[in-house]
Amino acid sequence: MNAERDLSPLTPGVVRALTDKLYEKRKVAALEIEKLVREFVAQNNTSQIKHVIQILSQEFALSQHPHSRKGGLIGLAACSIALGKDSGLYLKELIEPVLTCFNDADSRLRYYACEALYNIVKVARGSVLPHFNVLFDGLSKLAADPDPNVKSGSELLDRLLKDIVTESNQFDLVGFIPLLRERIYSNNQYARQFIISWILVLESVPDINLLDYLPEILDGLFQILGDNSKEIRKMCEVALGEFLKEIKKNPSSVKFAEMANILVIHCQASDELIQLTAMCWMREFIQLAGRVMLPYSSGILTAVLPCLSYDDRKKNIKEVANVCNQSLMKLVIPEDDEMDEAKPSMTIPAEPTSEESLSRPEAVTAGESQNELDVTLNQPLFFPRSCERIQVTLNLDGIVQVLDYHLSDTSIGMMTRIAVLKWLYHLYIKTPRKMFRHTDSLFPILLRTLSDESDEVILKDLELLAEIASSPAGQTEEGHGPSDGSDVRPGPVELHVPARPGQLSSSSTKGLECSPSTPTMNSYFYKFMINLLKRFSSERKLLEARGAFIIRQLCLLLNAENIFHSMADILLREEDLKFASTMVHTLNTILLTSSELFQLRNQLKDLKTPESRNLFCCLYRSWCHNPVTTVSLCFLTQNYKHAYDLIQKFGDLEVTVDFLTEVDKLVQLIECPIFTYLRLQLLDVKNNPYLIKALYGLLMLLPQSSAFQLLSHRLQCVPNPELMQTTDNTKPSTSFKRTAASNIDYTELLQHFEKVQNKHLEARHQRAGRAEQLDRRVVL
Repeated sequence: MNAERDLSPLTPGVVRALTDKLYEKRKVAALEIEKLVREFVAQNNTSQIKHVIQILSQEFALSQHPHSRKGGLIGLAACSIALGKDSGLYLKELIEPVLTCFNDADSRLRYYACEALYNIVKVARGSVLPHFNVLFDGLSKLAADPDPNVKSGSELLDRLLKDIVTESNQFDLVGFIPLLRERIYSNNQYARQFIISWILVLESVPDINLLDYLPEILDGLFQILGDNSKEIRKMCEVALGEFLKEIKKNPSSVKFAEMANILVIHCQASDELIQLTAMCWMREFIQLAGRVMLPYSSGILTAVLPCLSYDDRKKNIKEVANVCNQSLMKLVIPEDDEMDEAKPSMTIPAEPTSEESLSRPEAVTAGESQNELDVTLNQPLFFPRSCERIQVTLNLDGIVQVLDYHLSDTSIGMMTRIAVLKWLYHLYIKTPRKMFRHTDSLFPILLRTLSDESDEVILKDLELLAEIASSPAGQTEEGHGPSDGSDVRPGPVELHVPARPGQLSSSSTKGLECSPSTPTMNSYFYKFMINLLKRFSSERKLLEARGAFIIRQLCLLLNAENIFHSMADILLREEDLKFASTMVHTLNTILLTSSELFQLRNQLKDLKTPESRNLFCCLYRSWCHNPVTTVSLCFLTQNYKHAYDLIQKFGDLEVTVDFLTEVDKLVQLIECPIFTYLRLQLLDVKNNPYLIKALYGLLMLLPQSSAFQLLSHRLQCVPNPELMQTTDNTKPSTSFKRTAASNIDYTELLQHFEKVQNKHLEARHQRAGRAEQLDRRVVL
C-alpha cells in the first residue's frame, strides 16, 4: 500500500483519499478515478483500465482495512460509470469484489457494496445478464439482511435487475433454474419473499417460458405456501394461481406426469391452505391430463380418500377431493381389462417407486416432503412429451392395495369407506378379469365390512359382493364352473370353505345349479354363501341385528331362489345344530314376511313346476332343524296333510318355552295378509280337512294364552260343512294340486324330519350334561 509504484497510475493523493474515513473525501477520490479511466477509454488503453480495476479490487475492496474497502467499492463504481457501455467488457472484474463485500460483518460496508453494485448494473444494463446467477445469489442473501438500510438498498438493486430482465430477450432461464430450485427451499421469510417476487416477474415476461420448469420448483412453492407470513402466503397463492391459469391455456405443453407425485405429497399436508391448493391442482390435472394420471392412481387415492370424510370445517377440501375421486374413477375403462400388465414398455416408468414412497396415509411434513421429492426427482420421471404415445396401463395392484388399506382401517370415516366400496365395484364392472385376481385377498375384509355400523356402507358392500358372486368373469378362476358337476368345493380359489367330498346330493345340486328358472351364478356364489353363514355363526350379534337386512338386500341384488337353495343346502350339513335352527328360523321369517320374496312365495305356494318342488324339498330338509318353521313351510306350500303329520310328531318332541314361543309366532303369522289364501281355504271344509286338523293340532299344543284365544276364535268361524255344500262338486285347483305334489315322497321327508329332530335332542342332552358337570366342578 505504501509502495506508490504498485498503485500507479493512482496518485498518492487519490490513494490517501480513498482510505479516508470521511465519505466526502472518498467521493472526491472516486471522481478523480472516473476522470482517469475516461482518459484511458479515450486512448483505448485497456491494459491500464484493467490495471486500475485490479488495484481497486485487490488493494482496496478486498483489503483488511474497512475504510480501504469502502474506498475500493466507490472506486469500482466510478470505473463502471467512466467505462459506460464498455463496462460490459470488465463486468467480471467489477462485480466479483463487490459481491465479496456482501458478506462483510460491517452493515455500512454491505450497504456501500449494494450501492456500488447498483451503479455498476445501472450502467451495464443488459450486459450483466451473463452474470445474473451470481447477482441473484448475492441479492437473495441481502434480502434476508437484518439491517434495514442494507435491505432497502438491496430492494433498489433488485427492482433495477428485474427491469433489466423484463426488457431483455437474452435471459438464460436454463442456467438460472438450478439456482432457483436450490434457493426456493430457504426457510427465511425475506428470502422466500424475494424468491416469489422473482417467480412472479419471470411469469409475466412473454418470452420466458417458466412453465417448462415448473416441476423443478413446484414442491418449493407449496412449502412457501405454508409460511407463517400472510403476505408471503398471498404472494405464493398468486404465483400458483398464475401457473394454473397458464396450465389451463396450454395443457398440451405441460409436464403433468412429473408433477403428479409432488401434488400427491402436498394433498396430504396438515396445512389446510397447502392441502386445498394441491387438491385443486390435482383436480385440474386429472381433468386436463386424463389417463396420463392413471399410473399415479394409488398415490392420488391415498391422498384423496381420507378427505372424503372431512367435516364441515374442511368442507372446501372435501368437495374438491370428491371431484378428484369421481374424475379419476371415470378414467378407468373396459379396455384396461384387456391390456397386458406384464409388458414394461407399455407402462409409464417410475410408478412403483412413486407409489411406494407416496402412498402412505400419514400427512407429510415439510422436511419429509423435501426428502421424498429428492427421491422422486432422481428417478427417470421426465417423459411428458412421450406420454401421449405410450399406452397407459392401469396398475391395479397398487390401487387395490390402497383400497384394501382404507377399508381395513377402523378409524377411517364412513364416506371414505363408501368411496372405497364404490371404487372396488367400479373396478369389478370395468376390469373384472383383472380384479378377480384380487378377490381372494379382498373377500375376508368385504365380509368383515358387513359388520359396519352404517347401513349405507353395508348396502355398498352387498352390491360389491353380489357383483363378485354373479360376474361371468368369476368362472375363469377355476377349471370348472358351478354348472358342470356336483362338487362345488373351491378349487384353486381358496376361501376357507369347510367342504367335504360327497356333501351335496345329486338332487339338491341339480336344483341349485341347473335350474332353468334361475340364472346361473359363478363359482364364487356358493363360496360367498358358505362364508356368509360362517360369519353369521361366529358373530351372532350380526345375525340378530343385521341378518335379515343383509339377506333381504341380497335377494334384491341376486336371485332369491339361488340364495335360499344354496343356504338350505349348506345348513343341511351344519354341525352347530343350535345355529342351524336359529338360521332356519331367520330365513323362514324372511321368506314369509319380506316383500322382496313375493315371487318366490308364489312359486312355492303352488308347486306347479319341477323346479319349485325341488326347491321345496331342499328347503324342507334344512327347515327340519326347526319344527315350527317346517310346519309353516308346509302351510305356505299348501301341504296341509303333511303339516298335520308333522304336528302329530310334536308329541314326541321336547316341548320347551322357545318351542311354544315359535308356535305363538306362527299363529300370529297365520293372521297376517300372507296367509289370506289359507284362511279362505277354511271355507272349503270338505276339501281341506287336514288344514283344519293341523290348526286344531297347533291349538292343542298352545297353553291358554292370547295366541290360543286368537286361533280358537278363528277356528270357531269355520262353517258347518253341511251348510257349505254346493251342486258343483268339482275342485280343479285341488286335483291339480294333488297331481302336482304327487312326485314328492312325503314319507321320506317325514323320516328325515324325525332323524334331524333326534340329532337336536341328542345335542340338547349333551349340552345339559356338560352344564351339570360344570356346576359340580364349581360346587367342589
